[in-house]
Amino acid sequence: MMNKRSLVKAITGAMAFAAIVAIAPAQAAQEKTVSIALEGSYEPWNLTRPDGTLDGFEPELAQNLCQRMHVQCKLVAQDWDGLIPGLNAGKFDVIMDALSISDERKKAIAFSQPYANTPAVFVSSCPGLLSKAPSNGALLKLSGNPAQDKPTVDLLRKSLKGKTIGIVTGSVYSNFINQNFKDIATIREYKNAPDHDIDLTSGRIDVAFDDAAYYASALSKPGNSSLCLTGPKIGGAIWGDGEALGLRKSDTDLKTMFDKAIAGALADGTVKRLSEKWFKTDVAP
Repeated sequence: MMNKRSLVKAITGAMAFAAIVAIAPAQAAQEKTVSIALEGSYEPWNLTRPDGTLDGFEPELAQNLCQRMHVQCKLVAQDWDGLIPGLNAGKFDVIMDALSISDERKKAIAFSQPYANTPAVFVSSCPGLLSKAPSNGALLKLSGNPAQDKPTVDLLRKSLKGKTIGIVTGSVYSNFINQNFKDIATIREYKNAPDHDIDLTSGRIDVAFDDAAYYASALSKPGNSSLCLTGPKIGGAIWGDGEALGLRKSDTDLKTMFDKAIAGALADGTVKRLSEKWFKTDVAP
């Protein structure tokens, strides 16, 4: 969901995991070097290999976008809660971490055009906590209008009353859960998604709520074999326009470059190809 460094080789495969050094936006444009920050722990969006290289849907897409832009790009790892502060402090130039476009985030940063749009899902220990809920497994689209969404939310509130729900702090999903369930359930926030999965597996929370593409990968891991998708998938306008790059508001030229590159990657099927490789489904908006 960007740096101040020496020039590096263009990304051609494995991404070097290097220390972050700050660079001013003007210098980044002049040297044609762009630093892109990711968590490196939100598989399959992005992940860190045992040798320290960054891989996943977003690192591969970043490589493609940078080649289209004829710039050198460097990927750096950054904790989720430090992404937006680090961007605005000049530690890196771009955020690429399944960052959903939201009105709240627009107050602090600018967004590129979206390159993905995915729903969110509930996960619990098998058999699923919400397995008997109406629309189990179906995609329900919410508008973000509380009155319009109330019938769907009320059904979920009935099933989640008195339960403990795990979410990643600062995500659009945490806003949704806190706004709709805080009065009837215990909300526990985590630094990253793998942390709430650990507590879910151990029984310290009853259900977790996170990105469907993330769980498409996470549930295949041996440590999560006791977990199941449960209840409906939640999509629609409530999550905004989709996932996009985050940039400083002052970097208008860089935003234009990435917008053009993303449009090209969508038009020629690159996003579709990479999303089917990593998510086993097309997440193109």
